[in-house]
Amino acid sequence: MSTISVRIDETLVNEARSAAQAELRTLQGQIEFWAKVGRAALDNPDLPADFIAECLMAMKEPPEEATPFVPRTRR
Repeated sequence: MSTISVRIDETLVNEARSAAQAELRTLQGQIEFWAKVGRAALDNPDLPADFIAECLMAMKEPPEEATPFVPRTRR
């Protein structure tokens, strides 16, 4: 994957740096994650942003660490 340099407001970079530390991501990874959440939120305006973020994180979870879905009731 190629990279490019972009100018980003220093306040946003500092916020991303803090979030990246808390979520065990790199600064670049955190900004990319926020961009993906934002793009998905625009594409799906009826879904809450936190739901979208959780879905994106779940999709990256290794299958062997995933919690299997168990329905509450069985028919």
